[in-house]
Amino acid sequence: MRGMVPPDPESSTSNLEYAVIYVPKRSRNRFSANCVEIKSCAADALDNADPDNKYFAARVSGPSKSSEGQYIYYLVEWLE
Repeated sequence: MRGMVPPDPESSTSNLEYAVIYVPKRSRNRFSANCVEIKSCAADALDNADPDNKYFAARVSGPSKSSEGQYIYYLVEWLE
């Protein structure tokens, strides 16, 4: 993915995780850590999603530290 720091296979700094993301529109591909709630599995993410209130299930990579010093997650895929 362009603009994404790939996970390092020898460390656990960035992981592939299932999450529920609070976002007004699903047009972004990176999210501040305070908008991301990590879940243990895809089923938990889907169960906790609430699209009517802008909470969407996704698979994300992160956290990574941005150039601005904030922790961010990158979108891998939206879960339906």
